[in-house]
Amino acid sequence: MGASLSRAAQWTTASTGTGKLEFTPMNESLLRELLRFVEQFNSRHPQEAACVFEEPLQWRTTLAASDFRTGYDIISDSDVQSHEEDGEGHPLLQLLPPTVYVRCFSQLSTLVHLADDRKLEEVRACLEENRSPVTKMLGDSFARILEKESAHDDALSKMKDQEVKVKLFLLLQNLDEQLLSKCLEEIPEQVRADPTPVQNEVELLTRLSSEGEKRPLKSLRYTSDYEFSNGCRAPPWRQVHGEICYLVIEPCDTEALYITCSTAGVFLNGCIKQDVEQSGYERTSDTYKDLMTLLKTRSPHFAENITDQDLGAATKKTEHVESVVGGEQGQLQRSNDQQERNVHERARQQRTLNKAGGEKKYEPCPRWKNLSLRSSCGYVMIGLVKRALNYIYDTVNTPAGAMLSDTLSESSSVSEEEEEQPERRPESNTDLPSEYWQIQKLVKYLKGGDQTATVLTLCAMMDFNLMQETCQLAIRDVGGLEVLINLLDTDEVKCKIGSLKILRKISHNVQIRRAIVDMGGLQSIVKILDSPVKDLKALAAETIANVAKFRRARRTIRQYGGIKKLVKLLDCVPNLANLTANQERDVEVARSGALALWSCSKSTKNKESIRRAGGVPLLGQLLKSPHDSMLIPVVGTLQECASEESYRSAIQTEGMVSDLVKHLSSDNDELQMHCASAIFKCAENQQTRELVRKYKGLQPLVSLLSKADNKQLLAAATGAIWKCSISVENVAKFQEYKALEALVGMLTDQPEEVLINVVGALGEFAQVPANKATIGKRGGIKCLVNLLTGTNQALLVNVTRAVGACATDKDNMAIIDQLDGVRLVWSLLKNPSADVQSSAAWALCPCIENAKDAGEMVRSLVGGLELIVNLLKSTNNEVLASICAAIAKIAKDKENLAVLTDHGVVLLLAKLTDTTDDRLRRHLAEAIGHCCMWGNNRSTFGDARAVAPLVRYLKSKDKAVHQSTAMALYELSKDPNNSITMHGKGAVKPLIHIMSSEDEMLQEAAAGCVRNIRLLALANRNAQLFY
Repeated sequence: MGASLSRAAQWTTASTGTGKLEFTPMNESLLRELLRFVEQFNSRHPQEAACVFEEPLQWRTTLAASDFRTGYDIISDSDVQSHEEDGEGHPLLQLLPPTVYVRCFSQLSTLVHLADDRKLEEVRACLEENRSPVTKMLGDSFARILEKESAHDDALSKMKDQEVKVKLFLLLQNLDEQLLSKCLEEIPEQVRADPTPVQNEVELLTRLSSEGEKRPLKSLRYTSDYEFSNGCRAPPWRQVHGEICYLVIEPCDTEALYITCSTAGVFLNGCIKQDVEQSGYERTSDTYKDLMTLLKTRSPHFAENITDQDLGAATKKTEHVESVVGGEQGQLQRSNDQQERNVHERARQQRTLNKAGGEKKYEPCPRWKNLSLRSSCGYVMIGLVKRALNYIYDTVNTPAGAMLSDTLSESSSVSEEEEEQPERRPESNTDLPSEYWQIQKLVKYLKGGDQTATVLTLCAMMDFNLMQETCQLAIRDVGGLEVLINLLDTDEVKCKIGSLKILRKISHNVQIRRAIVDMGGLQSIVKILDSPVKDLKALAAETIANVAKFRRARRTIRQYGGIKKLVKLLDCVPNLANLTANQERDVEVARSGALALWSCSKSTKNKESIRRAGGVPLLGQLLKSPHDSMLIPVVGTLQECASEESYRSAIQTEGMVSDLVKHLSSDNDELQMHCASAIFKCAENQQTRELVRKYKGLQPLVSLLSKADNKQLLAAATGAIWKCSISVENVAKFQEYKALEALVGMLTDQPEEVLINVVGALGEFAQVPANKATIGKRGGIKCLVNLLTGTNQALLVNVTRAVGACATDKDNMAIIDQLDGVRLVWSLLKNPSADVQSSAAWALCPCIENAKDAGEMVRSLVGGLELIVNLLKSTNNEVLASICAAIAKIAKDKENLAVLTDHGVVLLLAKLTDTTDDRLRRHLAEAIGHCCMWGNNRSTFGDARAVAPLVRYLKSKDKAVHQSTAMALYELSKDPNNSITMHGKGAVKPLIHIMSSEDEMLQEAAAGCVRNIRLLALANRNAQLFY
């Protein structure tokens, strides 16, 4: 928490006040490690946890008074302080909203546990507002020791009288080392740098600068004396960009030079003077291969006074380092990319390409030169690693500097398994077919030929089966990808078309896709989208559609403006039926653009970019196309984007629902699947469900259930039926089409993605009483009970909901009881998922209410009542509401209520009364009302201060809350002390108002409560008059 915060953490710069922690993966990792340390500190080090800080840590918290339970006093509605105090009487934790003050680790540990899902927010806020936490915890003397590389024994020995503080200090020092090591582990393997060549060159320049009057430099120093365990001096969050260290060099004839040394070379930065800088890392000059070259360019005095002998020594040292480092990096490249070719051979091939003759020579573009495979500088990475770093530096130094931070919050709807797939290579060259060697020869011709030879070679390459993996890897292994990408930057249309045709095919390969992105080829392809040549735009879009299968590629496309360019491609002729030849080419370009957008739309940020670029109306226009080849990518994009609320609303308002319904009747299964999937996601909206019914889309959905062999189509169709059946009117229509019978028949022998939707639909169908009997008669109850033994959480949520809905029918409940279904539902209360727990508890309510002998059934479940009482300690309001509802049903049986009381249900219910959640309030009040029926529970609720919060429930706008609260207050008012509390808290007026309700039960409960309060008041008055 000392060096790790100043050196490893990345902070924003602020014109006023202090900076904030950046939202970066490395910072997130650091925060999680800190959180784990704090959470475990109290249990692992109780003595040190009780040590009082020199000054309290204070920050703006998200916690409120209602979040604090036992061990704290609520001073007012919002202020809280702990029972524990320090020697001067200060509470160890004090909440004065919105600021919290914490004076020891034990309270800090407790606070993060109370924060629940906001733990990271609290840790972040604490660090941001306490930039020197160790100083506040232990004082300046300890903090100064921790800031050094290691604690000095003599310094610590003087503090033996503060033994606990010394132990705490050592724990914090150990944490600091762990955090720094953790940050270094976060640096990807492919960008880890070897600082040895830089150190050697710095040592050489330092030696030269200290000799004689004609020394070439005044001084040379590192900006940081702190060296990380990997030898680098750059903070870890800069090491991920390949940066090694920062230097301040003072030449004899110019101002001081502030230099960054990295794996990509050396360059001038924005004036980094010390290691704690949070800005100034931007590149302000060209990148040079080594320090010697940069200094010769910037300092004439240095260039003039560096002797040949010195230069020879430097060159010799650099060559030696290169031979060592180059070997190690070559092993790294072969390990990562498994490219079994010699680096020197690749350099020779590169020289052959650059010396190519002919009438017209192709000059390499600047990026091609940056991709050179060898360098005389020992710390310039070779191969794909160097190209990846160059690309990162280009990205960091673009005007859109936010691009890099943009990468940190990227989200995706698909997994990144593709990026981790190992490359499959033959064990030996004898396994390679002849095509492999033939393609390698063609690539050599491609490197050395003129324009005509290049075009002919590209045509010859396309004669091979480029969809075959061997051919794809042959192009890559001999350096053909670099050539193909380089051709995209020429002005020759034929060469571009030939290159894109090959890239379009070979980019189906996972490794090829990644290599294209690593080489920066995606940027060139995105630029081609602006070309006036339609064939080029179509090919570029199709290639993007293949490459954008993983997150990094999709992010790159967005960062370089690819989304807007792809959306523009969608704008073609409005009449897609009768087209001229030129218009058909426009439509083909639009189809290719839709394919690319489909791939890009798997990232959340890209979905928003498509919408902002005006893609929704254009997709709606293309949705009217009569051609399946156009419709599939268009509907695919829409259904992918329909996971966002903005798209669901747009699909409805743009009138696309009718087209989606129309295409449900297509002969193409893939198109039907995407249309059904889009309806599945959009039918969350009630108006969309009504539109599907209006355009007669329910019957086509039911007809899709007959295609039992196509499981993806079946999952989409059942999902659409599930969401559409949320509307009761749609359920009535589905009954006409015999959908219920078909769904019950699908409860067996189906994959989980289908079962989730089928059971969800049955849960909605079961809301209609007549359908409950049909499900039972068709054998659906048995199938549903069997599914209760599964492990899929989404399926369990839907199954318990369906079982609960069916249990309101007496005959179905008898079947559930006979199949031991209640026990299975009850056992799901142990599931770690809060959604499963709450769904199971809600399902238990009708089961208990409709069972023949509910009391005995509940008692037969060993440990069941204890389990349900313990769930009152949950922090999830939905779980608490459902458990309270179940307790209200269970407590109707006196024996079960007695057992619940023994397990401490009264105090646990009382602790929940400060909630502001109306759904929880309703069922909590109901549970309290029923629990008052046993022993001294009424007075216990009063002693636990549960009455006053219940009076506040009467101010709720929810009538259901009023009803349950009035009944609870009526039961509680039978205890005199509770009646006094109610009267003092002003319960009479709202109760009198509630007595005017049309609900008779509510009237009686309110009137009964007022009567009890009034009787007590009269008795008190009479006592005063006559005694």
